[in-house]
Amino acid sequence: MPNPAHLEQTIAAPIEFTGVGLHSGAPVTLRLLPAPGGSGIVFRRTDLDNFEIPAIGRNVAKVSYATSLMRQGVLISTTEHLLSALVGMGVDNVIAELDNLELPILDGSALPYVEAFLNVGIRAQRRRRETIRVLHPVEVRDGDKFIGVYPGDGYSIRYAIDFPAPIGYECACIDLAADTYGSSIAAARTFGYKADEQKLRDMGLIRGASSESTIILDAKGPINGSLRFPDEYVRHKVLDLIGDLALAGRRIEGHVVAERAGHAMHTALVSRLLKDRSAWELAHVPMAESPAEEPALAHMPEGAFPSPALLGA
Repeated sequence: MPNPAHLEQTIAAPIEFTGVGLHSGAPVTLRLLPAPGGSGIVFRRTDLDNFEIPAIGRNVAKVSYATSLMRQGVLISTTEHLLSALVGMGVDNVIAELDNLELPILDGSALPYVEAFLNVGIRAQRRRRETIRVLHPVEVRDGDKFIGVYPGDGYSIRYAIDFPAPIGYECACIDLAADTYGSSIAAARTFGYKADEQKLRDMGLIRGASSESTIILDAKGPINGSLRFPDEYVRHKVLDLIGDLALAGRRIEGHVVAERAGHAMHTALVSRLLKDRSAWELAHVPMAESPAEEPALAHMPEGAFPSPALLGA
């Protein structure tokens, strides 16, 4: 029987991951621990006397090619994939311990986290779940880039991107209330152009990137294997957005629209939303909800999803 939607949840047992940071290239061990109701998502640097940084908007630090958190000079980098998996799978309370400054990139997606959650189980807690219910529009614009959040039932996202060839224009829509994050978003990987590699490395970035953790593109397409989805690029942007908006501290109840946005605009929306106290209210999730419908995803032909084995089924 699925866990009640109106109750907060945590993982049922500790989970450990090892790997390297995407940008630092530094080895890191990440351990996820169950946390009490009302705790939220808290990062803990075990290499720095267990210093804790809550995953909330006021702790957002530098945001460029990844989303980082900082408190009292202590940094946690590249948080978005884990945060996305937690929100997407309905996990409210977790302590994330790591022994270095950057989370492991793993396979470049949120799928390893989702598979691990399903393996150990997700446990309902006694505390009622609250959402940030959007009451009026909040928007951020930067030239032809745009992101906004609007009143609406559930938590739906429409994201459009327009990159140089071979990606071009892609658009995807998802309703997280439909509980299909694991099958439609989690497996989408981060990506980058081969032509930009040296420039990024000279900037001190992508030192941990590899063909196992990144879709690498030339002018014709991926050079290190096939895509998991025909529109994997925009699905990964949706994945990132879900993780960045987790920094609001609670799941959003509303409709998000993004056009050519990125981490900086995602987190700017969080900041603007939280500062405009008239734009939202805290609301308890109803104790009974009607069954969610399947989300409409752009460019999703039959058979576009990863295999059941890939999704841990």
